[in-house]
Amino acid sequence: MSPDSRHESVLIPGTLPSQSRLKGIARHFIGLVLVGVLIGLACLPLNLVDRVQDQLYALMPTSVNGSWTWKGLVIACMPLVVMPVLLLLQSGPWQAGAGSGIPSTMNGLEDPSRLPKAMAARGTVQRGVLWSIATVAMFPLGREGPVVQFGAAVARACHRRFRDWLPSLNERQIVAIGGGAGLAGGFNTPLLGAVFMLEELTAEYSIVTIWPALVISVAAAGLSNVGGEPMFGLGVLNIATPEAEQLMMAFPIGIVCGLVGGLFNKGLVWLTGRLAPVVRRRPLRTGLYLGAGLTTLALLSWGTSTADGESLVRQLIEEGMPNALGDQNDLITGLTSVWITLVRVIGPMLALSPGVPGGLIDPSLTFGAVLGYTICAVAGISSQLGIGLGLAAGLSGATQLPLVSIVFSWRLAGDQQLFAGVVLASVMAAYTGRLVCRDPVYHGLSKLQSAPRR
Repeated sequence: MSPDSRHESVLIPGTLPSQSRLKGIARHFIGLVLVGVLIGLACLPLNLVDRVQDQLYALMPTSVNGSWTWKGLVIACMPLVVMPVLLLLQSGPWQAGAGSGIPSTMNGLEDPSRLPKAMAARGTVQRGVLWSIATVAMFPLGREGPVVQFGAAVARACHRRFRDWLPSLNERQIVAIGGGAGLAGGFNTPLLGAVFMLEELTAEYSIVTIWPALVISVAAAGLSNVGGEPMFGLGVLNIATPEAEQLMMAFPIGIVCGLVGGLFNKGLVWLTGRLAPVVRRRPLRTGLYLGAGLTTLALLSWGTSTADGESLVRQLIEEGMPNALGDQNDLITGLTSVWITLVRVIGPMLALSPGVPGGLIDPSLTFGAVLGYTICAVAGISSQLGIGLGLAAGLSGATQLPLVSIVFSWRLAGDQQLFAGVVLASVMAAYTGRLVCRDPVYHGLSKLQSAPRR
């Protein structure tokens, strides 16, 4: 009998006396909750840092009647200084903290011999600090990379320290569960943790992992909600669109978001591979060029290219398309939508490709929401419907994870009433994105990380 099967037998009815079995189950449950609480604590500082962006985004022209203030200009120019500093750190003493965090976790799950290095405390903390600096500098990137890394590292440390309290889980399973729970803690979305673990980190369904993942994710999300992501963090879409109309709009939104998401995926992986050796040889010069690119996009887009995109989506839901140019006709509004979509695709590519820790979930949600808003506006249909379908379709097109996208968009915008449309748009976007780029984005990035350095 293998060690894993001996551990799993602890919770199989009939293998132990009834009282001992109940004690074992209770101890196992307490252990799972404790792991979730520790993951939530680890994610809490990142959630608090992320909230700074909302305050800084309020200084952008889209929020102050279209005019730049000196504070807004300082914020827009921060990448010029911060990007070179980050690349110098990543190419020197803080190499272990470079990159998203998800590819290294996936490579560790594929080859357990890599787990000690991938989950090392030093690299994990460095990744969190680097991401925090980039976030305060309003880089257009998300936070799923660091939170997944934090969750996986904390779960693995707990498993090694308190293995008797987690008898039914081996190292690989607890790392995958912890990574998903980190995502749940980072976005206060408990079900997302289990779904992300199943759909991306393990690609397999097992009762041995599904219910522990749910318990740990609920505990992590519950604790990290203190000062973190609120329920329906982007707002609530108060619409009741007939299913026939939802399905009708799901096709164009899903296809367009899938095309853009697939191109974003392909472009990000390609640019990451091209920049990696350049960053190692000339980090300062590369950082200046990329920082100048981010600053230029911020100035030319009235600040809409900055931050993770959540503030922009919230603005879309509450106020509509940013009106930085004053009174606009339909043509100018349409061109503005296209331009904002473009900068929300290019900006995250410039920020993430040199290895700055971060994530692409928020950027994908954002350009999906803008695309959905624009398509419905052109069709003369409620833009709220477009936002709801676009959120899920943008993320699904970029990641090829339709279940994750459905759960996430529901939680962020409270759009469960759009069930039929969201499901179809997500599936269409994932399929279209796969036609554009065969490998899902995290798999493509993990292959780059595993490839020999040039």
